[in-house]
Amino acid sequence: MAFTPSAPVAQWPRKALILACCLSLQLPALAPFSSAAMAQGVPAASAPLASGGDSPLPALGDVNSQSLSPSAERRLGDRIMRSILRDPDVVDDPLVQEHIEQVWSSLLSSARQRGEISDELDTTYAWRPFLVRDKSVNAFALPGGYIGIHLGLLAMTTSTEEFASVLAHELSHVTQRHIARLMGQSRQTSWVSLASMVLGALAMSRNPQAAQAMIIGGQGVAMQGQLNFSRDMEREADRVGFGVMLDAGYDPSGMAQMFEMLAKASRLNDDNSYPYLRTHPLTTERIGEARARLGSAGLLGAPTARSVLEGRQVQTLRQALMASRSRVLMDTRSTALQTWLGVVNLSTNASAVDVLAGHYTRLVALNAIKDRDQTAPLLKQLREEASRLPAAQAKEALRMLALTETEGLIDTGRALQALQILQAGLFVGQPTQAGTAQALVPDARPELILRGRAAMALPEVAEHKAVWLDVANRLQTWVAGHPQDASAWQLLSGLWGRLGQPLRAVRADAEASAAVGDLSGAIDRIDAIRKRYPQPTSADMIELSVMDSRVRAWRQTLREDAREDLG
Repeated sequence: MAFTPSAPVAQWPRKALILACCLSLQLPALAPFSSAAMAQGVPAASAPLASGGDSPLPALGDVNSQSLSPSAERRLGDRIMRSILRDPDVVDDPLVQEHIEQVWSSLLSSARQRGEISDELDTTYAWRPFLVRDKSVNAFALPGGYIGIHLGLLAMTTSTEEFASVLAHELSHVTQRHIARLMGQSRQTSWVSLASMVLGALAMSRNPQAAQAMIIGGQGVAMQGQLNFSRDMEREADRVGFGVMLDAGYDPSGMAQMFEMLAKASRLNDDNSYPYLRTHPLTTERIGEARARLGSAGLLGAPTARSVLEGRQVQTLRQALMASRSRVLMDTRSTALQTWLGVVNLSTNASAVDVLAGHYTRLVALNAIKDRDQTAPLLKQLREEASRLPAAQAKEALRMLALTETEGLIDTGRALQALQILQAGLFVGQPTQAGTAQALVPDARPELILRGRAAMALPEVAEHKAVWLDVANRLQTWVAGHPQDASAWQLLSGLWGRLGQPLRAVRADAEASAAVGDLSGAIDRIDAIRKRYPQPTSADMIELSVMDSRVRAWRQTLREDAREDLG
């Protein structure tokens, strides 16, 4: 098969993607992305881009005349993401994603307040983190403000500060426009080569033997050497990232602790599980600088308000539980799940949060194998442990347990019981202006997605119509503000179908396809339903006009893609 820019990446066979990845000799540095197979046995390139020393970089944070504009970089990032999002190892776990979004949002707010993000970048870039099902410890930035996070990274971080330090570092690569500057030095790079590199690396994590066989021709060497940022860029991302996480309220020692833990873990277990260290080589100088910054941080030992302390307690709990959850989700094969199904062994000096997190790992694994018999007594034990935590932690722990129980109930055919749990947890008494009625607290995304899953799992009988309509209205409100939420759109499509509204169901299905990058599929769905309404009613006209508007936008995007490919 000929590899030309006009060939959609989604149509390439998986092995062809890996081969294209290895043969692309003009790749710029993506920030950072690697795989264990790609890095194994591959030395550094002899002439890395912008390596410093005899080839000093322009002033960091400034973009030279050869680099991409923010809008061009965003378009490139969008094209790459439209290919990546269809990969089965890009996952949407609402609970883990919520934790990532909370940390990410705090860092974004800090970067904005510090002036690290200009108005142009703020409105142009996506600023969107996404999850990759991979056991290796890695995170990476893509053009246009997309940040990929491996479940393996979450699984090994022991504190929110450690996790935040990685995200702050990646965020700083983006805000300082390191990606665009390096890309500007490689004029011959196409979006296809960039997308195929990332897709190929995802594939390599699943089949390293096949990928390694394709690399041994030797041409992957140049690519691997260009995956790394220059030393100056790495140090700047450390410096800026440190300030961002400090101003966001995180303990500044988190960055140094993360560096030291990564370095130690890699030395003790050098099994190619730490691709982050190959794209971000740790030197004693970088670790020392991270430690030296603590002297002037001004946070440690400072008096802290009670609300701030409670917020940190909740962050600590969330990080521990989501690390536990990630350990199970990163490998859901039955052989891997057996690791977490046995008796939990905890050290005698384990904290109450550590004890809860250890048992929570087993709960998630039991859910994965749909073992309801063992889940019920374990949930009772976990709730007792949660009740002994400080009030703020206990409240969040009980919420996480309820959501996890709901998942298990849905998967074992107890959707009505799951909805009852969600109903009890979401209706909170709040007086209206008149002081007489109860107001409904808007759903957080994990509750909303689980509510949608439970509603769709109910038998298709008329008595459930009110539930379907209630959940459909909630989801419709959500997607109005979150149009890229493919999971929400897909649930909404199913619910509108059950409610006998085919136009709305097809529109939601098309939006779900577009949200994962399948613009052609989205257009085809709407074109097909359009033919069934040659003379629509006035009510149908409203929905069809919305569809027509969306199709015009998607077709315009495809035309722009085609022009860029020809150019």
